[in-house]
Amino acid sequence: MQPQGDLRGLWLLLLSLFLLLFEVARAGRPVVSCPASCLCASNILSCSKQQLPNVPHSLPSYTALLDLSHNNLSRLRAEWTPTRLTHLHSLLLSHNHLNFISSEAFSPVPNLRYLDLSSNQLRTLDEFLFSELQVLEVLLLYNNHIMAVDRCAFDDMTQLQKLYLSQNQISRFPLELVKEGAKLPKLTLLDLSSNKLKNLPLPDLQKLPAWIKNGLYLHNNPLHCDCELYQLFSHWQYRQLSSVMDFQEDLYCMSSKKLHNVFNLSFLNCSEYKERAWEAHLGDSLTIKCDTKQQGMTKVWVTPSNERVLDEVANSTVTVSKDGSLHFQQVQIEHGGVYTCYAMGEAFNETLSVELKVYNFTLHGHHDTLNTAYTTLVGCILSVVLVLIYLYLTPCRCWCRGVEKPSSHQADSLSSSMLSTTPNHDPMAGGDKDDGFDRRVAFLEPAGPAQGQNGKLKPGNTLPVPEATGKGQRRMSDPESVSSVFSDTPIVV
Repeated sequence: MQPQGDLRGLWLLLLSLFLLLFEVARAGRPVVSCPASCLCASNILSCSKQQLPNVPHSLPSYTALLDLSHNNLSRLRAEWTPTRLTHLHSLLLSHNHLNFISSEAFSPVPNLRYLDLSSNQLRTLDEFLFSELQVLEVLLLYNNHIMAVDRCAFDDMTQLQKLYLSQNQISRFPLELVKEGAKLPKLTLLDLSSNKLKNLPLPDLQKLPAWIKNGLYLHNNPLHCDCELYQLFSHWQYRQLSSVMDFQEDLYCMSSKKLHNVFNLSFLNCSEYKERAWEAHLGDSLTIKCDTKQQGMTKVWVTPSNERVLDEVANSTVTVSKDGSLHFQQVQIEHGGVYTCYAMGEAFNETLSVELKVYNFTLHGHHDTLNTAYTTLVGCILSVVLVLIYLYLTPCRCWCRGVEKPSSHQADSLSSSMLSTTPNHDPMAGGDKDDGFDRRVAFLEPAGPAQGQNGKLKPGNTLPVPEATGKGQRRMSDPESVSSVFSDTPIVV
């Protein structure tokens, strides 16, 4: 009997020590039970559909998923929970009446990865609203009344992968969210469908990599119809991107207050989309990317001669870089053809073909253009100089003509009298001359087929012609002046 009594006393001692340690533990950390309005299952708290006007106080610190959807919450302040919930990774606040969220509301939940704020009454997304959520991966904001999105609302969210902004009233496309090298480097899905977008930055969207365009949803927006929009979505359709293939019937645009499907814009006479080839000139340096619909894929390039392009190899003009791009150090004419990229990923594989056209000449640089302009200017100046030489230095046939043999005095004097209005003699010369006017008029008959005089003076009206001597002697007029002979106007001689 003695040993059994000792054993019972030992068990009582151990039980007392255990209860003492338990009380010490309770004194060091208060134990919070499941709130009365919630249903708790391990680290999951479901408080939905309880018509709660406020978040329950004293939430357990070990909570990993908190569901507060379908309640009457209107404001989410910085002190919405006094307990820091470092284990919380999912917070559901959908179908409430939230119209205000403090910029410090997410400080108590720094490790949140999933946040659902859909179906509320939010109107603006203010500056640095989600900056505390640096590890958040999924953010749901659809079915609100959001009209304005601050350009810094999603700063520091480097891990965000999916952002849902559909069914709002957004009229400005947030290009800063998807532009290459932007603040959301891991964003693979941006849903902007069913908003009020009218104009898109089409040139910037065309430059986006395929893995971003594959998750960029723009259907059910009143976009402006034009051929550039048609070319953009036709290219996405050619690449079989999910953002277009899943909602082809809902991709429409507005023209003259009428809705048109973006793939049926015949009234604009847009040219049919054709995949363009890469173009290069001899000696160019060129890099062609394997534009896949998924990031992190393993890529293999094959040449037009069905040979695999190896990674960076010494003395090789065509190599594959670390990011899977095909690099030509110096393009040669034999590099032209169709190259194929085989991409392998966890979800699917993809095959892309790229055509390269090589022109058999080098591309002129800016200095060649300058030389061409200089040559053109010199040519123009030289042409002007030649024209001036031709106009002013060409020998004249009049004054260079040799001295002609004089004709008979009578014919010379008669011709001079007929073609001149001044007397062909010197009135001050010797002889008995009157001091008054000494005018003689000769009437010429116009030349005609019935006349044989050919414009000469009639024999009956022949006038005496004084002889000219010395310097007063005249030569016959040039042939260009003979037209004056055929005039009916009397000539004073």
